[in-house]
Amino acid sequence: MSDELKRLERALSSAPAPEAEVKSGHLKAALDRFDQRQAADQESNSEPRLSGEGRDDIRSRPRSPRRDASMNRSLSHSPSYRRPLHRRPSVAAAASLAALSLGLYLLWPQGQDFDAMTGPESGQDTEMAVSPPQAASKPEAAPESNEGERLAIVASKTGPVADQVAGDMPLDTAVVTAVETESKSAGQVTQLAEAPRLSVSRSPALSSSPSTSLSPSTSMEMRGLMPSQEVARIAPLPSPEPSVQMPTASSEAYPEFDASSVRVTAETPVSTFSVDVDTASYAVVRSSLMQGQLPPPQAVRIEEMINYFGYDYPQPDAEAFRPMVDVFASPWNPERQLVRVALQGRAATPGPRSPVNLVLLIDTSGSMRSPDKLPLLKRSMSLLLGELNDDDEVAIVTYAGSAGVALAPTAASNTEEIMQALESLAPSGGTAGEAGLSQAYRLAGQMNGEDETTRVLLATDGDFNLGLSDPEALERFIADRREGGVYLSVLGFGRGNLDDAVMQSLAQHGNGQAAYIDSMAEAQKVLVDQLAASLEPIANDVKVQVEFNPARVHEYRLIGYETRALRREDFRNDRVDAGDIGAGHQVTALYEIAPVGSSAALTRPSRYQQGQQVTGGQHDELGHVALRYKVPGESQSRLIETPISPGVTTADSEASFAAAIAGFGQLLGDDRYLGDWGWDEAIALAEASKGKDRYGYRAEAVRLMRLAGGLSDR
Repeated sequence: MSDELKRLERALSSAPAPEAEVKSGHLKAALDRFDQRQAADQESNSEPRLSGEGRDDIRSRPRSPRRDASMNRSLSHSPSYRRPLHRRPSVAAAASLAALSLGLYLLWPQGQDFDAMTGPESGQDTEMAVSPPQAASKPEAAPESNEGERLAIVASKTGPVADQVAGDMPLDTAVVTAVETESKSAGQVTQLAEAPRLSVSRSPALSSSPSTSLSPSTSMEMRGLMPSQEVARIAPLPSPEPSVQMPTASSEAYPEFDASSVRVTAETPVSTFSVDVDTASYAVVRSSLMQGQLPPPQAVRIEEMINYFGYDYPQPDAEAFRPMVDVFASPWNPERQLVRVALQGRAATPGPRSPVNLVLLIDTSGSMRSPDKLPLLKRSMSLLLGELNDDDEVAIVTYAGSAGVALAPTAASNTEEIMQALESLAPSGGTAGEAGLSQAYRLAGQMNGEDETTRVLLATDGDFNLGLSDPEALERFIADRREGGVYLSVLGFGRGNLDDAVMQSLAQHGNGQAAYIDSMAEAQKVLVDQLAASLEPIANDVKVQVEFNPARVHEYRLIGYETRALRREDFRNDRVDAGDIGAGHQVTALYEIAPVGSSAALTRPSRYQQGQQVTGGQHDELGHVALRYKVPGESQSRLIETPISPGVTTADSEASFAAAIAGFGQLLGDDRYLGDWGWDEAIALAEASKGKDRYGYRAEAVRLMRLAGGLSDR
């Protein structure tokens, strides 16, 4: 505000309020002077059509008010008559409008944008779309006015001034209402026509405050100055799309675990774990880094980061998968070694696959409102639909405060109907996860047929706040229903209230996989590139048990798999659930070992075990790897065994890249075993071992490492 306006504001605020009679007298005097000047102008511009001496006589006669009124009424019916632009009521209206505008400007609280009262914020673009005219509203009686013609302009905006002006009209709406009524003496009532709607919306990137919706009974109408004139009514500004919500220290939930520690081989020679083909952790790590934050330590599961990437492993010959074991020097400590245990699942069966029944269980609770949740979910599902066959079926179950079927089983070829059902979903209410799961499993059971594959695909942010919200209760709920052959996979969306612990629990006990989708590129990877692995299981309850030779290996530690650890006796117990492998899946696990006599050992040998020897042909082996799995549909497991041969090989690019990702995960979480090996070394190793990198995933990992290194140095 300029200095002149500030001085004017102070002067107006300090001046005494004029008395009502004085104010009325001044206004009347001003109007009279205006009428006199207007009459003089009219007389000078248009002479009466008289001849001879009568002209001066007529000019000199006093004017009769009754004659003027009669003349005005008769002239108003003449088609050639044009009403003067300046009439007394119009002047009053213009004066009132100017006074109102100046008053609002001077009284508007400092720090707020006055121009925003009747439009978008300064500098912001607006998008306008005019919809067809609505039906005419019911005529309303014109309010009485002693002036004969009244112009009322009401501006509505949140603020103390607007509250006084607008009364109980809805606030935070860019609406201006103009009402004109004819003279009471004319006895006319203005016919109020419903104007065509004109929607005004701000760009979501520029607007951040939601608007208040107007109901038909309370909305203000824009009415023209002439009875037959239709003008636009400005509709409420639509709510902007919420921005992506990033987590705080306690807003998200992750599985609790302690990083794997070193085990002395002589004391604990056996390590047992369940395989894991989930990839959610890597995507969550990427999401955090791309938002300029280091991920929560509990969100870093190194095995999921390693298994996010594909490796050039040979295909199995006859079995469902082929185990491979090799040993190479540890990149962060040459005195230690890494043992890689890798599994390659067989490729998908060639030819037509069996029909698939897919139940999309979609979380539509209020927490799914942000653009990286339900909106991204809808776009992701369009990719999935393009990969289904005509004889596949799709159904949609939604859950918020309660569960319901949004789409009955529908042929996958009817993509338009399926997409319409998806687009109609809107977030609201709580998260009745248990009700949604029950409904989805019931529907999947009805769809499941002989020689068909049936899956429930849960898409959620994991925020289960109604029903069975306890992870252990959810585990039992899912375990009781997986025996029917219906698997459950989980897709996570969004940040801010991500409950990764619940997602992991559901996927592990539902014989499915867990993935996190933060972009359409990730949707392509999960729902298109890896679809065959999700729909065609080749091995159930896959367990790995490694026994190290205490005569050759002094100590070891398993890098990752903390949430997949099993007891030693669980390996032979077929009743214990474990991870599943689909067609084409790969699993990689890394052990770091310290050979006997290594200067890099972190523990000293036990006094009474120093002379322990291993007899027989197994003396030279570093250890032994055993795997158990079930063929889908069978209840008894099968066993595959392979030794860990001595000798250190030169790591190929596949092994080196896996080691680089293992170092990446440790640098983000627990790096106590890395010594002086840091971000520069991890980046250099990953860069040198990217290999072919067909889709650029490894190059992306290098960029994320650089970003994480920069964030770690802050």
